[in-house]
Amino acid sequence: MRRKTPVATALVLLMLSSPVAGQLSYPQPSITQVYREVGSDSLYAYVFLPPEHRSSDQAHAILLFHGGGWSAGTPQWTFPAARRFADSGLVAIAIQYRLSNGDITPSDAIDDACAAFEWARGRAAELGLSGRIAGYGVSAGGHIVAATATIGCPNGAGPDALLLWSPALDLVNDRWFTSKLQGRATAADLSPARHVGPLTPPTSIVHGERDTLTPLAGVRRYCAALTELGRICDLQVYPGVGHLLTRNLANQESDFDPDPEARANGIAQQHRFLRRLGFVKVAQQR
Repeated sequence: MRRKTPVATALVLLMLSSPVAGQLSYPQPSITQVYREVGSDSLYAYVFLPPEHRSSDQAHAILLFHGGGWSAGTPQWTFPAARRFADSGLVAIAIQYRLSNGDITPSDAIDDACAAFEWARGRAAELGLSGRIAGYGVSAGGHIVAATATIGCPNGAGPDALLLWSPALDLVNDRWFTSKLQGRATAADLSPARHVGPLTPPTSIVHGERDTLTPLAGVRRYCAALTELGRICDLQVYPGVGHLLTRNLANQESDFDPDPEARANGIAQQHRFLRRLGFVKVAQQR
């Protein structure tokens, strides 16, 4: 049997481990809006507001990007995290982006992410935003949002901070990702670890030490480049666990078993990171 590439395996894992319709009742957003029209596609932003939030408030925001190997997934996968962030005082917005099928490539998903940040900044008065916006991404979603902050957005509207969970940050040797590009770009062109610069925002990363799907080496390379520039990279590595902090190292692709203590600690660490940057007030954090 042909061995899957790391991100191809991640796609299988996420499809098997993520909830499907009818199995789980997701938290529901306060507002759902189209943030972009691309051809016949309408792309949606799912807005979770903090308790008792008003449009006259000046809350910070966070945009969330799901995983799924660039070819699968749904914004609903990030709804529980969005609700947690909203309960901490942030306006949390789960973003739909185009999946890499047919003529669509990861470059298009990055373009959608840039458009989502521009849309959110343009709705600051309507949504009661301060103008400071963080980005959160899981696995392939971590790659997409990190690309907006390293490779950058044409409109300069990318994130002011990054929170990444098992992100794919260096894809130079990943054949799955390269195939998704369809020859329109190289993996090096779109690898955040290869484009860290002096304007790359502070970054928090949660990663499993034994992740075979989005290897730790790429994450360390990203952090080393950021630290060398005097920027913040808060890397939390959890020993003995794999992709998305799974405990099942023998089969990270089809028997997902996240370590509950590592997961809870990772969530707490990223909330501390937000407090450190002033995104979340101490009195609001649970």
